[in-house]
Amino acid sequence: MAEAEVGDDWYGDDPTVNRLQDRAAELTGKEAALYLPTGTLCNEIAMNLLCRSGHLVACEATSHVAGVEVATAAMLSGIAFVRIPASRGRLTPDLVAAALEPDPYDVDIVDLLAVENTHQIGGGTVTSAEDLRALRKLAADRGVPLYVDGARIFNACVATGADVADFAAEADAMMFCVSKGLGAPIGSLLLGEAAFIREARRMKILFGAAWRQAGIMAAAGLVALEEGPSRLHEDHANARRLAEGVAEIVPEGLDPAEVETNIVFVDVARAGLDLLEAVERLKSEGVLATMVAGKVRMLTHVDVSPQDVDGAIEAWRRVIPALRERSR
Repeated sequence: MAEAEVGDDWYGDDPTVNRLQDRAAELTGKEAALYLPTGTLCNEIAMNLLCRSGHLVACEATSHVAGVEVATAAMLSGIAFVRIPASRGRLTPDLVAAALEPDPYDVDIVDLLAVENTHQIGGGTVTSAEDLRALRKLAADRGVPLYVDGARIFNACVATGADVADFAAEADAMMFCVSKGLGAPIGSLLLGEAAFIREARRMKILFGAAWRQAGIMAAAGLVALEEGPSRLHEDHANARRLAEGVAEIVPEGLDPAEVETNIVFVDVARAGLDLLEAVERLKSEGVLATMVAGKVRMLTHVDVSPQDVDGAIEAWRRVIPALRERSR
């Protein structure tokens, strides 16, 4: 990062950013890519361009765009959502077909289908390339483009054995993060046809996200993109091991068989325990976790070793008995 060759990305002349964008496009088979600070901004720019103000985006009910980002989409683009409830976040053609049924009064009009892969609140669940293809065909038959929020798409690649280009081929536009599992400190890539990315670059500037000497971050993104995917299987193994260990301590809280990638959710409330207190007690034991969808959420990544997993399991061994005692 310190040695990165830099320019001014507002003008598109930062050579390291351009190399990262070109490499991302090459890996995915898309015509062009745009480097952005966050995955959320990728999603917001894509939806702004693919969905008209006052129109709707169809997506799974607990997806990131319809949850965390919903107020952002409303504020920036005047977009609302058709939320489709699906088991563990996985959309099926039947569910999507019902959501894309035209409004007989021509008031509620769906402009876009968005698919999150892997699905975070679903527990890191994967939509296969074959299933994505079926959703893409259904959307295309209805005249609706498909956008993939692929923040962790490389985790989906590891879980299914597919190449990232296999997923990208089924999307009109897609994003992925070089942070998260791939290990860079910051940044995401938005991908699509050249004309789409050209307009996305304009929106990036209008939304106030024009980087200056962004090559110092893009340099880390290049390393993450080249080295990160080959080690993601380690994160998946660590997550399964963590899930199996915690399931021995609080069996009501999770099923390790449902851990497909690098995300572990534990439903401590099902065990009659207080969620906030569980997270706070884990923190006091050196384990950082978050509260998402009423559960404790833990993720494995490049900074989490097998020894860290052992330490986390031991922390759960200390925390759960104390919580059970307190709840009596």
